[in-house]
Formats: sequence, C-alpha cells, structure tokens
Amino acid sequence: MQFFTDSNFDFIGRRKIFIGLSLVLLVAGFGSLLVHGGPKLGIDFKGGTLVYVKFQQPPDLDALRGAFNRANLEVSTLQPFEDGNELKIDLNLQSDEGLEAAGRQELIAALRSVYPGVEGKIDFNNVGAEELASAIRSSSKANQFGFDQVTQTAERLTAARDQGPDAGLVKDFTSLAGVEGATPDIMTALQETTFLGAFTIRGIEVVGPKIGRDLQWQALQATIAALAGMLVYVAFRFEWIYGVAAVIAVVHDVLITVGFFSLFDREIELTVIAALLTLVGYSMNDTIVIFDRVRENKKLGRRMPLEDLLNLSVNQTLARTVLTSGLTFAAVLCLFVFGGEVLRGFSFALVIGIIVGSYSSIFVASPILLWWQTRIARRRA
Repeated sequence: MQFFTDSNFDFIGRRKIFIGLSLVLLVAGFGSLLVHGGPKLGIDFKGGTLVYVKFQQPPDLDALRGAFNRANLEVSTLQPFEDGNELKIDLNLQSDEGLEAAGRQELIAALRSVYPGVEGKIDFNNVGAEELASAIRSSSKANQFGFDQVTQTAERLTAARDQGPDAGLVKDFTSLAGVEGATPDIMTALQETTFLGAFTIRGIEVVGPKIGRDLQWQALQATIAALAGMLVYVAFRFEWIYGVAAVIAVVHDVLITVGFFSLFDREIELTVIAALLTLVGYSMNDTIVIFDRVRENKKLGRRMPLEDLLNLSVNQTLARTVLTSGLTFAAVLCLFVFGGEVLRGFSFALVIGIIVGSYSSIFVASPILLWWQTRIARRRA
C-alpha cells in the first residue's frame, strides 16, 4: 500500500508559516509554565503521598476538600478516575516517612466525617484480618467459635473482599456467603460487629522529597544524554550541521510536548519521561530518513538548488512518513482512550509527540539545514 507516490508539495516554500506556528506553540507553552510556576510534577519528582480511594457512589469533591482542610491535611489534587467512583488523593508530604499510621487514621477520620459509620461497629471495608477476627470474637456468638477458626475465616473474608469484583469494596454481606468457613453463625457475628462503609482505601504510594529530587536530576541526565548521543551519531553519519538541525528539532518536540502538559494541567511522571525519551528516538528517526534521502540525491548528482533538493527528498519519503506515523498514532490514540488512567500521561505524551515529531522533521530540521547552507553560500560569495 502506497500513498503520495508522485507528490510534489512545496513544503520548504511554506516553512515560514509552520515555523511561525511552532513559535506560537512554544510561546503558549512557556506562558503556561510561567503562570503555573513550572511544570506540574507528579509524586515521582516532587515527593508526596498518593492515596487511592474507591467509593460506592461518585464522591462529593467539595465536601471532601472541606473535610481535609478541617483535618489539616494538605491536599494538592483530588482527581476522579473514569468510572467516577474512584479518587486519587495527592497529599503533600510532611516527612520522608510519608503517611504513617497516625496520618492514615487522620485521613480515614476526614473521610468518615463526610461518610459516617455506624457507632459501635467497625468498617469491614477498611479493616485488617486481625482486627476483624477480634471483632468477631467480641460478638454474642463468640463462645461458639474456635480461636483458629475465627482467625482463618477472617483472613479468607478479607481476601475475598480485596479480590472481589469491586476490589476491596463490599456492598452486600451476601456476596461473602460462599467464602470457606463463613458459616451462618460467622455471618451473623460479622453483621453484628461490622458495617459496610461507603469507601475503601485501595492503596497508598509514598515518595520522599529526597528521592523525588534525585529522580528529577536523573530524568534530566537521561534526556540530555539521549540528545547528546543523537547529536554525535548524526554528526558522524552525515555532517555536524545535520546533527545540530536534528537535535534542535527534537528539543522543539520535547518543549512543545511539555508545554501541552502545562496547558492541559497534566502531571509529569516517570512514565511521561519514558514517553519523551521514546519521542526523542522516534522524531530523530524521521529526521534521519529525510536527511539520508538528501544525501542520496546529492550523490546522484542532481544539480538543483538545496531548497528544491529538500522538497524532493521530503516528497520521496512522504509515503513512508504517513504510513509509519499514522499507524503509530492510531495505536497510541487507542492507548490514550482505552488504556486507563495509569497510562494516560504516557499515551498523552506520545499522541502529542508523534504529531509534533513528524511535523518538525519536515518543517523545523530541514529549514535549519537550508538556512545554514544558504548562509555558508553567501559568505563564500
């Protein structure tokens, strides 16, 4: 399958329009970064505590913010997931230890002020096996159970809760009736001593501020090393100006992608850095394909101005660019739409990066090469 087999578009002749578009995007991105005080860093880089909470019903965000403020819990982000019933809570770290037991209890107390429990009972959706076993032993039927029987059944009940279809959030005690050891008396004792809370804490991730700073520096080193390696390779394979043009185009792609993250108020996490490094290689590959065709056309002895030679080379590689970029874009777009919240930042970076990377190979790298060669020719003249 081939497209644009005999294309003859004047890409380089319209370079000023597209360079102007690049400048607009860069200025918009830098303006957004200035307004926001820099890129919005995720927990990987700034340090902090992420708490994932699942609710039986879509949570009331305003009520939760008020509850956290009253509990003196500094929350930077309350981000609902796609289904609307799960919430990512980004707490600012107070120490390298993160959310310790006391902090966890403060968080649960703040949630409980919005979603109250039942007095005298413990929340089955937020209890461990040991505490659950103690509650069952305190029931009116405690003398009917053996110690080991209660311990083992409590472990099975909490495991069934965490592995169930709602992943940690039981909505009806009858869904536990099939658990091994959950006899009618055990179930009666369970309902007597526990209640089914409206939320459950599904997970906690903690990154200390020192680790966050180290990761920032390592991410910067990785990006600079990748760019330097690309510059050396292209300069060795072609000429040094080809390497400079290619690296400038890649830096242009990275800056615009980071600008889009700021414009759309998205966090930059480790997965985003992985996407940016992938983008560096992808964009560089597109640029090298065009430059390689320029070199081949020169060897064929085509006596034509450099602008026409660049246009010819871009048009000759256009079908390849459309196929590879189009298929890759379709794949990452599906990942962005259907991949879930965990992969959303990674796929968003690639969606923007593939568009910008393909564009910059034609409208940024090639015009830089043309400008330099024209400048050298004028000096010689």
